[in-house]
Amino acid sequence: MTTSPKFVTGSTLRHVINMTASGSIGLVAVFMVDALNLFYISRLGQTELAAAVGYAGTLLFFHTSIAIGLSIAATALVSRALGANNRPYAQELSGASLLIMGGVMTLLTVLFYPFLLPMVTFIGATGATADLAVRFMQFVLPSVPVMAIGMCMSALLRAVGDARRSMYVTLGAAACTAVLDPILIFGFDLGLDGAAIATAVSRLTMLWIGFYGLIRVHGLFKRPSTAVFKSELTPYFAIAMPAVLTQIATPVGNTFVTEAMAGYGDAAAAAWSVIGRLIPVAFGVLFALSGAIGPIIGQNLGAQQFERIRSTVRDSLKVTLIYVLLVWIVLALSSGLIAQAFGAQGQAHDLIVFFCIFVSASFVFNGTLFVANAAFNNLGYAFYSTLLNWGRSTLGVIPFIWLGSRYYGATGVLAGYGLGVVIFGIIGGILCFKVIGQLESTHVKQ
Repeated sequence: MTTSPKFVTGSTLRHVINMTASGSIGLVAVFMVDALNLFYISRLGQTELAAAVGYAGTLLFFHTSIAIGLSIAATALVSRALGANNRPYAQELSGASLLIMGGVMTLLTVLFYPFLLPMVTFIGATGATADLAVRFMQFVLPSVPVMAIGMCMSALLRAVGDARRSMYVTLGAAACTAVLDPILIFGFDLGLDGAAIATAVSRLTMLWIGFYGLIRVHGLFKRPSTAVFKSELTPYFAIAMPAVLTQIATPVGNTFVTEAMAGYGDAAAAAWSVIGRLIPVAFGVLFALSGAIGPIIGQNLGAQQFERIRSTVRDSLKVTLIYVLLVWIVLALSSGLIAQAFGAQGQAHDLIVFFCIFVSASFVFNGTLFVANAAFNNLGYAFYSTLLNWGRSTLGVIPFIWLGSRYYGATGVLAGYGLGVVIFGIIGGILCFKVIGQLESTHVKQ
């Protein structure tokens, strides 16, 4: 059991790399299985099935984004308490966070369930594709609260510095899906239903592994007293609400792209569905990085070590730049093979290749924005993350994809999606260091 804060001493670069590497393995495994899931569906030979999974994934990502936002608040508060060497308080905060997560996500699931068809229709699905997307979501949506609690447990394991067991939570879920997918889709001939059932079962696996690591190994859970629960609702939601809004901004932006692609037919929609699975597999390290540095920043904020916070951000940006350049090269060289692997032909093939060769380079700026968001969320400036992400997902998406679509069709939509992030990534990086400087100045004056 970890009894002292892990990140307030030692090399910040080593902490960033270790936490990111562990987080990446589990996270990329989940994304790879998700892509494999779509690959299996595409092997069934019906374009409508692949498109339906894409539409369903766009809507389900809203729930995942909300769960991530709530997990960010849990990580920020618990890591600060651990950094200040107040473990009993951290245990109660952990318990309160899990209760809030379960309650909020259950409520959202109940509210969303009756409106699945209008929602998939709104983002462009029609006819049989819309019906298939709804059917998939009817199987998967009830498991969302289970997934959310598992995600929160994984985040809390990162807060305590146990990147390995945090990785096991997502890795175990991915392994479960990888085994069940081909059995249910092909072995039992369940097709799309089999993929949905495998997803739901994997989330139960995630919950069990998270429970064991957080509670049995670290004991980082205690039923919160009524006083603590009430007193922490305000600071929790002060972080959670802007963090949730920040996370929701991404699927909102993706929805605009999905709708624009839908106007060019099922082939373009299927290509965007493949790209939507390819992005987290290729750039999963960036997603893991943004989650990994939160506890490092949070613990050092609790210990009032501002130079270590600044160093953590610098090291994260270095990792981002090197990683994206390497991935860009790999995607560009293997673009044709990737398109062929998913059975893409004609327009769908060309769109996937265009993304790999050109658009993927823009993730240098996405990564910069991810790092800045993680810093803002854990330094008490979560509203900055909200402004930047919504700016990127509206001003950085709508006009760019509109112009791209107008002059270059579906290819222009993808180009606009990539170009819109550049200015917001630059602003986020600059603003991040200014916030750290302001906090340090305030602390020195006190």
